[in-house]
Amino acid sequence: MRMVTQKVMGRDNSTSRGGFILVGFSEQPWLERILFVFVLIFYLLTLMGNGTIILVSHLDLQLRTPMYFFLTHLSFIDLTHVTCISPQMLVNLWGPDKSISFVGCVVQLLITLGLGGTECLLLAMMAYDRYVAVCQPLHYFILMLPQLCWTLASISWFIGFSNSLVHTPITMSLPRCGHHQINHFYCETPPVVQLACVDTTNYRKEIMVLSSIFLVFPLSLILVS
Repeated sequence: MRMVTQKVMGRDNSTSRGGFILVGFSEQPWLERILFVFVLIFYLLTLMGNGTIILVSHLDLQLRTPMYFFLTHLSFIDLTHVTCISPQMLVNLWGPDKSISFVGCVVQLLITLGLGGTECLLLAMMAYDRYVAVCQPLHYFILMLPQLCWTLASISWFIGFSNSLVHTPITMSLPRCGHHQINHFYCETPPVVQLACVDTTNYRKEIMVLSSIFLVFPLSLILVS
């Protein structure tokens, strides 16, 4: 009995080091095919929609304004976000293989966490842009210079991915004791943290506080503007 247990634990540990299992709707195969069609359609629509916004904003000289500058960044974030998640999700929904490599999980977590924080901050920058456009229309293009727009966008990207570069290694280095089944469609912080076999209460509180800051700050600026 002990030998069998050791073999099972060894197999789980090797699987955990080699990758993870994305559970998703694996217990309902009939639903996976339906979701595959919907995810594929919305993925293609997202690619075409955001790609069109980026292309038109660069080609049309009349759209080279601060508003469309930030909108282009948001479209690029959405484009990257869905491309990071959807292809792997489509593969898992279509076939019996529900696995994702450890490196793939790290990349998904790093990019999605960084893009999420960046998008929240960019929305705050867009709220400031709209505030200037409405309250100072005559001085709008003097106040919102291209250099300022690039600075605001760079700050958003820097803070968003700095947060991701800090939390991704912490999350992925938590001891999992052989647990490798993620009860989700992709690698996200909460379901990955749930695999930990140690007390993560303080870490979860820290994540909640930081998430609240990233959400409340832009929401406050949007409401004030």
